[in-house]
Amino acid sequence: MATTGAPALATTSAGIAWSLGLPDGGGLGREEALASLARIVGVAGGTPVSADLEDGYGDSPAETAASVAAALELGVVGVNLEDGRRSPEQFAAHLAAVRAACGSRVFINARTDIFLAGAGHSEQLVSEALRRGRLYLGAGADGVFVPAAASASAIAALAGGLDAPLNVTLSPGGLSPAELAALGVARISWGSSLAESAYSVVRDAAAALRGGSAAASPVPLGYAQLNALF
Repeated sequence: MATTGAPALATTSAGIAWSLGLPDGGGLGREEALASLARIVGVAGGTPVSADLEDGYGDSPAETAASVAAALELGVVGVNLEDGRRSPEQFAAHLAAVRAACGSRVFINARTDIFLAGAGHSEQLVSEALRRGRLYLGAGADGVFVPAAASASAIAALAGGLDAPLNVTLSPGGLSPAELAALGVARISWGSSLAESAYSVVRDAAAALRGGSAAASPVPLGYAQLNALF
């Protein structure tokens, strides 16, 4: 994994879950996630690893803190935690518990799914993302992750309104990494798209083989299509 010269690595919960025959978004449990992280850290050759721990694999703040502490014991240096099924206030309590338990040993990237839910106008989504981001930073997060925020105006407003590194997802056909950086984005994530592309190559190669021809250019499977398979 280090052959690209990347200075750090980040995991994807979807990619790990699908590799184990499980759906993303709750199908992967704490033990499966930690076992996969142990293997990833083991082959990373000392390259820093940030782990996608979804909602923390626990109902209580203490359980979320325990999940992060266990990941740190494996050598992980950063985590993504998402609000998802929790209210912003509940999620902030989980973030505060992680910070209290783990101190400065971990970089906490707090993800809000407000744009993924997509309810409301862009201005409303930006306003709510900023409210949540500030709440999460006040609870101990180091950065804010807003997946699915794609327009230049929304991203510029988020970057300018948060006193912390902003993380967004790279959208196919959307803004380039250079354009995102110019808007103030500090971290770009592929999310599940690399895993989607890899599975698409396998699907198309298998279909071509059954049809007696060489593999055609792959048409990527989408997140929903892949997740429904597990």
